Amino acid sequence: MRTTVFCVFLLLLFLSACSVNPVTGKRDFMMVSTAQEIEMGKQNYAPMQQSQGGVYDVDPELSRYVQAIGSKVAAQSGVALPYEFVVLNNSVPNAWALPGGKIAINRGLLTELNSEAELAAVLGHEAVHAAARHTARQISRGQIAQLSVAATAIATSDSDYGNLFAGGANMLAQMGLSKYGRDAELESDLYGMRYMSKAGYDPQGAVALQETFVRLSEGQQADWLSGLFASHPPSRERVRANVNTAMSLPAGGKLGADEFLAAMQKTRDNIPAYEAYDEGKKALIEGNIDAALVDANKALNLYSDEAHFHAFRGDVRLAADKYDMAITNYNRAINRRGDFFYYHLQRGLAKSELRQDDAAMIDLQRSIELLPTAPAHFALGGIAAKRGDTATAIEHYKVVAKAGGDYGKAATTELLKLDLPDNPGAYIPAACERDANGSIIASIRNDTGAYIEGVRVSVSYSDTSGRTVSRQQQINGQIEPGRIASVNTGINAYAPGSGCQTQVVEARLVD
Repeated sequence: MRTTVFCVFLLLLFLSACSVNPVTGKRDFMMVSTAQEIEMGKQNYAPMQQSQGGVYDVDPELSRYVQAIGSKVAAQSGVALPYEFVVLNNSVPNAWALPGGKIAINRGLLTELNSEAELAAVLGHEAVHAAARHTARQISRGQIAQLSVAATAIATSDSDYGNLFAGGANMLAQMGLSKYGRDAELESDLYGMRYMSKAGYDPQGAVALQETFVRLSEGQQADWLSGLFASHPPSRERVRANVNTAMSLPAGGKLGADEFLAAMQKTRDNIPAYEAYDEGKKALIEGNIDAALVDANKALNLYSDEAHFHAFRGDVRLAADKYDMAITNYNRAINRRGDFFYYHLQRGLAKSELRQDDAAMIDLQRSIELLPTAPAHFALGGIAAKRGDTATAIEHYKVVAKAGGDYGKAATTELLKLDLPDNPGAYIPAACERDANGSIIASIRNDTGAYIEGVRVSVSYSDTSGRTVSRQQQINGQIEPGRIASVNTGINAYAPGSGCQTQVVEARLVD
């Protein structure tokens, strides 16, 4: 009976969630409404931009040009979404779309294109991902999988900055870069070409674009593999499909090579500066501070208006422990562009090193407003702990601990130092059971991730007269992370059939 009722429930859910795809006209299973999609995209667009290098604002005309072409192509979909197109200041060749029509293309991809038609192909492809609700489809499929797991339990119960994220930016911030399935990619190619053709562009631009992508992927260029190819894998199949689609569309149309080159002139002129910047970043990661400084200076000499270059020289100074000089460079970056999280984060870290805590806090908080990151929360936790504001420090460290990675491990250690003495039960679960002789055995598991000692547990039980009794017991020795440790309490005078409860009341980290 339960299985029948549940199957009826699933059928009703499926029927209510089926909707007509506005692009293909086919019925799709969607558990996310269009209004929800638009809100998801709206909430995640700014964090995504921050995490991918921020807006490329040194050439506003280029941004307006891209917005105009994107809007022109997207309008052919007939899907009423609040489309937005932005150019990001990132050298990795990439483009992505969030739900609700929030679309971005990196500077690094624009420099690889050769015509307005190719740009229209890229933007049309991304517009289809949004209009055809591909991300919503992924979400819906994930939800139904989770629902199926829960249903099984019920039925048987009778059973380039992005790695700095910490809280705030939810899973949708990663969905803009997630890998689409084969069907979604082919669908976006097909309808994207139809849209660009209706907008007056030569669909051969999409063919040339896909051929270039395949050639570059076969050459295994690292930057391409980490960018566009990670989320939009090219293939010979896609090239053939594009050729066939082009044959089905009206021949001719605008290529716009001259217009595109004119719009890209300033950006193309500055390619050597960005190449020096990218080389410098690689050198700094490898610990070659001198080489990184040479590249930073070269980039600035070639193009001094780019805020990223000033901030990068600040990074080099920071790595060399030259905090005053680093702050000067970050000041210059912020004066040029005050709404990018990274500049405020790095300046705050430099000020913290100089013990300018009040000023550091202002910068770090501002960076979190723009993009919540582990380094900012960790630094604020350190400042709060130093000032004796344990509650605030714990708040920041908890955010970082959830983020994982090196910062997460460090935050967990600091969190334990502050919170373990007062709240050991939150980190060390405990249980009790009886041995073969009827004595209560108290056990704990060290979930702290560090060595602990001085563990004391409180065992509560009902004695033979029915009264609740609590007794504390020491668990001797050091306990390594993940290990279970037990102690025989010797308690065996308890009411027949009664249970017991155990909690850790004392523990400390091993120095």
